[in-house]
Amino acid sequence: MRAWHGDPSQGILFCNNFTRYPMLRLNALAGLLALTTAGTSCAVAPPGGSLATAPQTGVDVLRAMHDRYAGKWFKTLTFQQATTVTRPDGTKNVTTWYEAVRSPRLLRIDIGEPSAGNGVLYTPDSVIALRAGKVVRARAEGNPFLPFVVGVYTQPLDTTIAQLAAWKFDLSKVSRASFEGRPVYIVGADSGSDTTPQFWVDTDRLILVRMIVPLGPASPYDIRLLNYQKLGDSWVAMHISMLRDGKEVQAEDYTSARVDTPLSPDLFDPEKWTTAPHWHTAAPASSQ
Repeated sequence: MRAWHGDPSQGILFCNNFTRYPMLRLNALAGLLALTTAGTSCAVAPPGGSLATAPQTGVDVLRAMHDRYAGKWFKTLTFQQATTVTRPDGTKNVTTWYEAVRSPRLLRIDIGEPSAGNGVLYTPDSVIALRAGKVVRARAEGNPFLPFVVGVYTQPLDTTIAQLAAWKFDLSKVSRASFEGRPVYIVGADSGSDTTPQFWVDTDRLILVRMIVPLGPASPYDIRLLNYQKLGDSWVAMHISMLRDGKEVQAEDYTSARVDTPLSPDLFDPEKWTTAPHWHTAAPASSQ
């Protein structure tokens, strides 16, 4: 699930060759945004359908997302991912990743077969890279997807706002547009802006469908979450497309997605990376 490394001119997001493809240094600012919830209007999220009151700020949108699915969203998520990286010369490289999410803030990615011990452990504000089961890098660099795909629904709103501060979304701005034929809220930019940090939320389902974030001094990434599938009371995007300067640089396709499968806490412990029981090698659970 969206693990970044060095400049896309070297090959994008993440790779099993950690020395050749160093991870991008992301800003991990952990302070709260200057904008607070005090004095803002409150958007009410009914059990289904669009908001009863139009959101006036990004905090309103995030609150509505939280309230719609609080107590219903998945606690764990596992899936297999086919990751296609398009190099600058147009050639493609496909690898298989195995990913596990534990609410509200943990993401484990195994790059290739889990038994090889190559992977990365993410939180919203840190990352640990491992090779052959040994830690080779640890940094205060988070994954911006975690607050959106799980945290916003399963943790206090203030925690989500704090985690998003590093990505410099202007939560005072909300506009409306359409995406893939569906109405969306755009938080952080005026409708039509393609460069400022922003996230797009489906107005009906209240799920993230697009995010534009700068991951360095060059042009920002345009990340699109597509082909959503409902699993239990939760939603999971089964295809992710990442573009830069209008060109797709990485695509992710998910299969065998399951929610609320029991996962050992050891699975997210770097010291037990290769010894913890792994969901991929366990007896398959029924899909939801």
